[in-house]
Amino acid sequence: MSKDFNVPPVIFPSGGNPNTGPQRRLPTAPFQPPRSSNPSIPFMSFDIGSSPASTSFSTPQFGNIGSSGAGIGGSANFDDEPPLLEELGINTKQIWNKTVSILNPFRVKPDLHEDADLSGPFLFLMAFGLFQLLAGKLHFGIILGWVTVASLFLYVVFNMLAGRNGNLDLYRCLSLIGYCMLPIVILSAVSLFVPQGGVVIFVMMGLFVIWSTRVCTRLLVELASCGDEHRGLIAYACFLIYMLFSLLVVF
Repeated sequence: MSKDFNVPPVIFPSGGNPNTGPQRRLPTAPFQPPRSSNPSIPFMSFDIGSSPASTSFSTPQFGNIGSSGAGIGGSANFDDEPPLLEELGINTKQIWNKTVSILNPFRVKPDLHEDADLSGPFLFLMAFGLFQLLAGKLHFGIILGWVTVASLFLYVVFNMLAGRNGNLDLYRCLSLIGYCMLPIVILSAVSLFVPQGGVVIFVMMGLFVIWSTRVCTRLLVELASCGDEHRGLIAYACFLIYMLFSLLVVF
């Protein structure tokens, strides 16, 4: 059994012609940037194929620094530069002259030690520690610490004896004690070839300690004011200091 459905008639607005109705608008791209009105700026246009290659970024050009003599780093000529040791304040000639003056305990030149420095003493202390290391003794820290304490000790003792007239500063005291360590450094080098615990090493120890004590006392008395009045006490303090370092070598 069939069932009939009532279908309403379709009515077209233009007299029955379906092609004459309103036309649909074609879809466009979601983003179309406007074209630039100025053709001299190609990078404002997104049409890559139609714009020429941009030449706004050019390769930087630097001048000839070597020929002009001026640039970022200054002159390229280093012939006029001072030596590196001179810039660091290390005068090798002065260190050599001071060392030679210490080697002769009977003709010490105090005028060479008026300009104090720590370059020479540091070299002597490092050499002392190296010779001790060759002997199987690691004493670098002990040597540096004892020199600092000994310099403070001698500085306090001398200025207490001299009173207000004392002009010995700690820097010069460090310099003098360090340079007068040269005989002890020689003792540590010679002790590598001498049997330990014998009479020879003790005799050598006494001679080198007296050598260091004499030189250091002479320099302190000549360079510091009011030192001649207390020569014996200054010599005793120096003797204790260098005897202490000589014990490191013997034992």
